[in-house]
Amino acid sequence: MKVAIIPARGGSKRIPRKNIKSFAGLPIIAYSIKAAQESDLFDRVIVTTDDEEIADVARHYGADIPFMRSKELSDDHTPTIPVIAHAIRTLQEAGTPIEAACCIYATAPFVRACDIREAYAALLQHHKNYAFPVTTFPFPIWRGVKRDEEGNIEMFWPEHFATRSQDLPEAYHDVGQFYWGRPDAWLAGQPIFSDAATTIVLPRYLVQDIDTPEDWTRAELMYQVLQSR
Repeated sequence: MKVAIIPARGGSKRIPRKNIKSFAGLPIIAYSIKAAQESDLFDRVIVTTDDEEIADVARHYGADIPFMRSKELSDDHTPTIPVIAHAIRTLQEAGTPIEAACCIYATAPFVRACDIREAYAALLQHHKNYAFPVTTFPFPIWRGVKRDEEGNIEMFWPEHFATRSQDLPEAYHDVGQFYWGRPDAWLAGQPIFSDAATTIVLPRYLVQDIDTPEDWTRAELMYQVLQSR
């Protein structure tokens, strides 16, 4: 059985009620639920939450809430892997066999069913424990600088001061939308960013972290432009 697991705790600080806040007319979690459903890969789409209102919204859009997450796994410092491992373990103890689990973040309105399918195919093709999307940095990271409180700067890699951009290797970063993983890897706490993972590449216009109100505004503007094309 393949299962989508959407973590959605209720205690967001920077954007209150972030996981069910309206985004372009729908609670933002609805986009993750719909993408999972439209992928036609999952036997179950579940939401792991500690919040009854989030649970009600998730049920309305077709997700299952087979259990409520404990407060110990719902604070500001709880990493993703233990949350997904807890969900897998709880489902297995209830008699649900799991061959693969995909963590889909609740605030990922640009997530697409086709990308979920492509990453799953990559997981199988490359015989890895994880698969997830990445995208390119818009500027060569090798030319990056750090800045102190007085405005002074220093290059992280001064040896590349005179290197042409086209001669520098492409750098990628995690998209932060979803992560396929094999249950044993989740349960063992195996790191995702390692040689245990394979990746697919998404265009930058489909990528936006949503951690602050400014991020939220930018994401909605991006979404509106994409919908109008």
